[in-house]
Amino acid sequence: MSVRQAKYKNPATGNWKTFWTVDIQFQHSDGRTERVRKVSPVQTRRGAEQYERELRQSLLDGTHGKKEVIVPTCAEFSDEFLRTYVKTNNKPSECQTKAGVFRNHLNPAFGKLKLDEIRGQEIERFKARKLGEGMSPKTVNNCLTILRRMLSLAHEWDIINGVPHVKWLKVPEPEIDFLSFEEAARLVKGAEPGWDVMILTGLRTGLRHGELIGLRWEDIDLVAGRLMVRQSIVRGVIGTPKSGKKREVPLSPELREALKGHRHLRGDYVFCNPDGSYVKKGETKWPLWRACRRAGLRRIGWHCLRHTFASHLVMKGVPLKAVQELMGHATIEMTMRYSHLSPDVKRDAVGVLDSAPEEVMLPGSTAPSTRAKTG
Repeated sequence: MSVRQAKYKNPATGNWKTFWTVDIQFQHSDGRTERVRKVSPVQTRRGAEQYERELRQSLLDGTHGKKEVIVPTCAEFSDEFLRTYVKTNNKPSECQTKAGVFRNHLNPAFGKLKLDEIRGQEIERFKARKLGEGMSPKTVNNCLTILRRMLSLAHEWDIINGVPHVKWLKVPEPEIDFLSFEEAARLVKGAEPGWDVMILTGLRTGLRHGELIGLRWEDIDLVAGRLMVRQSIVRGVIGTPKSGKKREVPLSPELREALKGHRHLRGDYVFCNPDGSYVKKGETKWPLWRACRRAGLRRIGWHCLRHTFASHLVMKGVPLKAVQELMGHATIEMTMRYSHLSPDVKRDAVGVLDSAPEEVMLPGSTAPSTRAKTG
């Protein structure tokens, strides 16, 4: 019998006291035997029997003896998430972005809920509300990605028992805006002195905007004709490129000569202000738009130059793997967005059907024999 009454004599008064206890011999799956003896919190037979069942269940699921975890709210844990995980594993610009997502979207929606109260229904309501406010499906997915990462971390830290399923919104393939070869030439010609070299560098190297304004003369070897992407400046913070790795980009003859003519002694940065400081993001927008107006082009952003670089390489038949390395993409999937621009991909794919039978060299023969492939 696991539930029994016990008597206790108070040595000071000599009085006897009766109370209900639970005494369990539990056999673990690894062969260990654990004895648990407890006084029932409810001093009745039924209360002690219920307490025994709870103890056995805690022994079965492995929670017996463990300290009860207090589940924080989304707002409370988001501070910890941003302060520890995000700050440690993300660039400063990403930290600012994620903090803004919590401040403007996630905490207003989920902040008062405990982490284990954020379920599928609450997530679907968030999606419907944000779409109703005019937020794009891609931006909604970005918010949910951050939320799910936070909940996954809470699960890894044993704060919650599971992570709710997130059904992502369907997002159309993004359109890639790039300039034609003729438009790119007109853009460079319409740019002001100094800015024309920066625009040409973007078109011929595919550097991100932060990598362009962070480019230093020590990163360029005009003799060997190459450029090393070592740093990036985003929101005033100097850091590594987006991928976290440096990469090398060869200089085209045209860009090499342009950089030789642009060489100055104002400071370390290739594209800088008169005092030698790097140019800020806001200072680069208007010169590009003025060049667009003079060239008779639509307004574009600096990232369009990066798209143009990749698009032109693919259109000229450069292998996608080489384009990936030049662009600094972490995965080939990012580069595959440009694959449809290759003029020979579909033609070559269908053309193999009309190709000649495979030539096979027979053993001991000096001339090849042909046979059709089977299988």
